[in-house]
Amino acid sequence: MSTKRKIYSAEFKAKVVLEAELTLNQIASKYELLPVNVKNCKKMFLDNMSLAFDKSTVVKEYNSLKMDI
Repeated sequence: MSTKRKIYSAEFKAKVVLEAELTLNQIASKYELLPVNVKNCKKMFLDNMSLAFDKSTVVKEYNSLKMDI
């Protein structure tokens, strides 16, 4: 019997990533996640955090996706 994958919201992932004073294992324990999931969320956030300050890039990506549909 397989279990269904959990899907986490962007808000939840941001909250987990911003837990700066705790180690990955402590964060994983606090939110009942695997440490690798916390690590992946943190890496994704750090790779894309510049998008929060560059609205033009986000708008361009949104418009290009909208055109593809």
